[in-house]
Amino acid sequence: MTDPRTVVIFGASGGIGRALVETYAGMSAVETVHAVSRGGDISFEGSPAGQEKIAQHQADITSDSDLEALATRIGAADMVIVATGILTDQGTGLSPEKSYRHQDKAAFEQVFGINTIGPALVAKHFLGRMPRKGRTVFAALAARVGSISDNGLGGWHAYRASKAALCMLMRNYAIEVARKNEDAICVCLHPGTVDTGLSAPFQGNVPEGKLFTPEYSAKCLASVLSQLTPKDSGKQFDWAGAEVPA
Repeated sequence: MTDPRTVVIFGASGGIGRALVETYAGMSAVETVHAVSRGGDISFEGSPAGQEKIAQHQADITSDSDLEALATRIGAADMVIVATGILTDQGTGLSPEKSYRHQDKAAFEQVFGINTIGPALVAKHFLGRMPRKGRTVFAALAARVGSISDNGLGGWHAYRASKAALCMLMRNYAIEVARKNEDAICVCLHPGTVDTGLSAPFQGNVPEGKLFTPEYSAKCLASVLSQLTPKDSGKQFDWAGAEVPA
């Protein structure tokens, strides 16, 4: 498959987002990696050549005005990855619900704002600027727990629902962009359980060998994205390239 030349990665300050920036910056075919975060000032590791490819930007993915200005500044990109997500927040007391009795309006708004509405706004401002000819990829991190058919445990209502909604949006985008570019790909990605702040409170139950480093997960996801074709558009795939059921 053709490697991307211009990559935009949202959530660049997070564990997976940072690793994705460094992974794509290290690819010879990639010319520019736009690293987007709230702060816009991140220290990246890697080779000097890779560092020169990274352009940092400050934007809030829940802000229409931020994203509109950013999209205008960046212009066309052939790959956009939204690597943001929230599960817990000590500041607001957010944590996954174990029962419907624990559901809270503010918690739902916070989780959906970042996990669903944010990626939707990114799509609003960036999908239309992607090339109408040739392979393009728009991807967002979802989660296996967002699969309705694979849900056998229940709980985690806001998080599960936000990721399921994101997968539905991605299916919608896949149908719409295919009308303008038959080589466009829109997908959700399940990165596995990664050693980041998001998963930290829940790592005790992770089987041995199943807690990935951000670097490993990013390289796996990049490999999966490189192998996808338009027939895969609108679906969710895990770090190993296996389709996650809807």
